[in-house]
Amino acid sequence: MTIDPKQTPPGKMHALLLGAVIPRPIAFASTVDEQGQINLSPFSFFNVFSARPPVLVFSPARRARNNTVKHTYENVKRVPEVVINLVNYTMVQQASLASCEYPKGVNEFVKAGFTQVASTLIKPPRVGESPVSFECQVKQVVELGAEGGAGNLVICEVVLMHINERVLDAEGRVDPIKLDAVARLGQDYYCRVQDPNIFVVAKPNEKLGIGFDALPAAVRNSAVLTGNDLAQLANVEALPPSADVQLWRQSAESKGFEKATTAELHQQAKSLIAAGDIASAWKLLLAHAR
Repeated sequence: MTIDPKQTPPGKMHALLLGAVIPRPIAFASTVDEQGQINLSPFSFFNVFSARPPVLVFSPARRARNNTVKHTYENVKRVPEVVINLVNYTMVQQASLASCEYPKGVNEFVKAGFTQVASTLIKPPRVGESPVSFECQVKQVVELGAEGGAGNLVICEVVLMHINERVLDAEGRVDPIKLDAVARLGQDYYCRVQDPNIFVVAKPNEKLGIGFDALPAAVRNSAVLTGNDLAQLANVEALPPSADVQLWRQSAESKGFEKATTAELHQQAKSLIAAGDIASAWKLLLAHAR
């Protein structure tokens, strides 16, 4: 199916985009107006875009159904400050409650049962229950359109960051399991960043991997090895030396594969790859190449 945005109703386009671009982290934004009235609302059009200076961007988009704007958008235009609080699993239901369309002047901290903590450098308070909060100065608001569904990019420079030490590991890094963050999917779906869904992908070889084009044809065209498997094989700097392969071929472990089919060899290689033993997977494949 091919979708032409110009020929698609805004509501349907909105649903397709939110269903496809997942998962999206949540910016739980606290702002104030000129009278100091507090607003707290979650937005899943959000991410980090720079480290020096540290810059976060979120978008309180125009409502697709009636082309009105959010209180958050109005507030940052008048008082260009915001605290972006991260949402974890223990507070996700409360954060969802705060997304209700309460009238202007209603404090969602109170409605959703959150603890209001004074910020250090800016006027809006932060959420005490949030594991990480960013005090931000709003540098620019970029309006992407005037129709319902149009985004408003709020470009925020982080001036102070608060981290609950309980989410840090021994080296002072944020531990994703301890953070227990949640993210938005399409419709009413969310996901939880937690075991067993967290896994490691080794960064590309600093000296350049050999690439798919250098894989032996029998390996590259395997009916067993997936694209992910092949990518890990292709990320080595060079194939194992012939002497190493020959030595492995003479080992007791190798003898058990002398009569194995290509599919059986590739299945064993797949298991070794899954275990992170790429060197042994290569030796097996090269020693018994068909």
